[in-house]
Amino acid sequence: MISSRSAPLRRPLRSASLLLAATIGLAVALPPLSPAQADQKDPDWPCIQRRAGALSPGVMWPAPLDQEAKPSKDAQDLSAALALRRVDMEEAKARVDSYAKAHPDLDMAALGTIFLGAFNRIDHDRNRLLSGITRYARGQIALSKRIAAAQAEFDSLEQAEKPDFDRMDALEEQLDWDKRIYTEREKSLSYVCETPVLLEKRAYAVARLLQAVAP
Repeated sequence: MISSRSAPLRRPLRSASLLLAATIGLAVALPPLSPAQADQKDPDWPCIQRRAGALSPGVMWPAPLDQEAKPSKDAQDLSAALALRRVDMEEAKARVDSYAKAHPDLDMAALGTIFLGAFNRIDHDRNRLLSGITRYARGQIALSKRIAAAQAEFDSLEQAEKPDFDRMDALEEQLDWDKRIYTEREKSLSYVCETPVLLEKRAYAVARLLQAVAP
């Protein structure tokens, strides 16, 4: 049933709509990306931090790495532990020191194999995260366009001679929900964007820990 509410009763909603339009206006004209990204000209990268290219273990390790080496079970376990972010660097150092004491015959080749195992795990997590950030950016762009389309329809209906108040109510509910999702995603962006950098730093830190026990 068509609502009998008059247009003037919806004026407060109009103000809210204008506020919403102002909030997302720039995001619609330009996707929700940082100034740094504008310099990179990469619409799929919404982070302030520049997107680094592929990591190379050879840059972090000062000796040749044997990609075909078959590490022992305890070496694999150490690699896995060193790659885990929940294992802080103090604990990581203790594990490396303990392993070195238990294996007095360690050389750079064996340590390099342990490093390579940790690096491959860290790099896998980093690449998966980078792909997730790309999906995030595309999702935000799509959501901003959906918000803009709903806002345009709402404004058009409100200006009609006989506004469809039921449709306007539905659009208003959709706008409120979509804007809330958009905002919450933006709040989590800072943490998400920092994580690839933290993974890169961890790979370098692991390399230094292992080199410190080299003969």
